[in-house]
Amino acid sequence: MLLDHIVILVDNLNLANQDYTDLGFAVVAGGEHTDGVTQNALIALEDGSYIELLNFLMPPPEDHLFARGAHSAEGVIAYALLPDNISADIDRARRRGLHIQGPLDGGRTRPDGVELLWQIGRTAEPALPFLCADATPRDMRVPYGPARRHPNGVMGISDVRVLVENLASSAALYRTLLGEDVQMAETNNTEQFNLGVATITLNEPRTDAERHHIGQHGPGAYALTMRSPHTYVTRFDTGKTHGVEIRVEHGA
Repeated sequence: MLLDHIVILVDNLNLANQDYTDLGFAVVAGGEHTDGVTQNALIALEDGSYIELLNFLMPPPEDHLFARGAHSAEGVIAYALLPDNISADIDRARRRGLHIQGPLDGGRTRPDGVELLWQIGRTAEPALPFLCADATPRDMRVPYGPARRHPNGVMGISDVRVLVENLASSAALYRTLLGEDVQMAETNNTEQFNLGVATITLNEPRTDAERHHIGQHGPGAYALTMRSPHTYVTRFDTGKTHGVEIRVEHGA
């Protein structure tokens, strides 16, 4: 599996689009999801992953994928992995003991009227990602070409940091989702899972800011490290990122 995308909840999508544009990102309108509950805009990256800026159009039903985020402040509310074969990957995770739903149908209508379809796999564990597999071609869902080139030089996501309440139990859950063959490492009281060009780093709260964050949002993804061949910026203003800690490291 590979990193597919990061979901950032914003209160005002137009404002978020302008803020991320001001930070040097190329932002593309995404459209409205099939259920009519959410709309989005996308920041596509050269490594194939993307950032989704998501806004609620109405209060979501309790079983909505992002229902937990509806009661949170702005920031990362979820992230998705791109499975090799969603049905097979879900079956294997179930055999390893993970309670996971799916494949479940989803979709979105782009501003140009094109309908996109996908399937997801989801668990009730807030620290785990969901799976997202395309039923229509992925290039229809994820912008390409000039949309992936950003004035700030950012090319991809190298690390997703996930706050967890118990490192050992959360790492075990990740292994049931990803399988024992995934490359992992233990460093500085963290667990890291290697997913191609990106890593997923789990850690328990260690600073006052992290303790405040997990108290306010609960466990889950909360910060990103992005990759750029340039050194224009090392950290983005969290006011402009709508609550997301985004650092930039030098690297192709």
